[in-house]
Amino acid sequence: MWPESSDEPKPLRSGLTTGTCATACSVAAAMALLTKQQASNVFVTLPKGQEVSLEIISYDVAEHSVKAATIKDAGDDPDVTHGATVWVELALTSEQGIKFVAGKGVGTVTRTGLLLDVGEPAINPVPRKMISDHLNTIAREQGYQGGFQVTVGVEQGEQLALKTMNPRLGILGGISILGTTGIVRPFSCGAYIASIQQGVDVARANGHRYIAATTGNASETAIQERDGLDDMALIEMGDFVGALLKHVKRLESKEAHLEKLTICGGFGKISKLAQQHMDLNSRASSINLEALAELAKTLGASDALQGSMCQANTSVEALKFAQAEGIALADAVCQQALDFCRRFVPMHMALEVLAIDRKGQFVGQALDQGISN
Repeated sequence: MWPESSDEPKPLRSGLTTGTCATACSVAAAMALLTKQQASNVFVTLPKGQEVSLEIISYDVAEHSVKAATIKDAGDDPDVTHGATVWVELALTSEQGIKFVAGKGVGTVTRTGLLLDVGEPAINPVPRKMISDHLNTIAREQGYQGGFQVTVGVEQGEQLALKTMNPRLGILGGISILGTTGIVRPFSCGAYIASIQQGVDVARANGHRYIAATTGNASETAIQERDGLDDMALIEMGDFVGALLKHVKRLESKEAHLEKLTICGGFGKISKLAQQHMDLNSRASSINLEALAELAKTLGASDALQGSMCQANTSVEALKFAQAEGIALADAVCQQALDFCRRFVPMHMALEVLAIDRKGQFVGQALDQGISN
């Protein structure tokens, strides 16, 4: 007999970022170099002051360097790097200061618009500071006055990176070493939202004035085939249209303005946007069929059609009912969505909203050319 399940689910377990892992490996390697001690566990202080302990699974001692490794534990978050081996090879240098190098499996920045300069290893600012602070503390305690070369790598990092936004952002050769708090929150949207914002920034910085944000593969394929956009100008926003719109609004006062934004998604997703939902995921929002029927009424829908739409199983079925009576429902939904998005998108930008069906065919469009300066 199966045991009864608890009515109170266990709380989800947090994990540690790749930045925290790299810091732990740096600490372990520094202590091995300067004290000849190989600790099985090391403590790391996170940006907000918490102290965590990480296990060091291996050491590789060379004449002038030490390589230490740990296993990334993302807790209960479905992180692509969960279980990956993160390592740091630390070398002492005669010159003061700390130099970061991308080891095998860590990417290199090849496009402008990111937090790091072109040519830099994809080790983000907070992990760099964490590593630097810990190494400087150890050097001071041990009376060491030289510098460090920190090479960070991730086993299978090249393959893992293909499951991330790195290739589209121009981070090539591996994953990024990330983290702002040092902790991975289960099912946090922060990393995905950051990738949306970075995608917009990279497109702008590399001269793209027209970008298209899509909810998935089908909508991305449709808009790319229609407009021939470069991959860099395609922003995979998923369900996070609110994050995209708010970021575009923040860019209003900056140079290198965007000139046009297209938002393209399935009819159901665009219906949610028309109903002013900023998160299009089914856990966060649902489609109001009555609102679709009311909109159809303004377009001349009969009472019978409205009733059928309210009883439809899906928004796509409601759309088919409307199409059968010659009601341009999808265009009207796109227009409602555009009117809502215009609250965030500056008037100097052209704004377009497109809806596709399940076959990837366009079924609705609304376009506002904006006001030219």
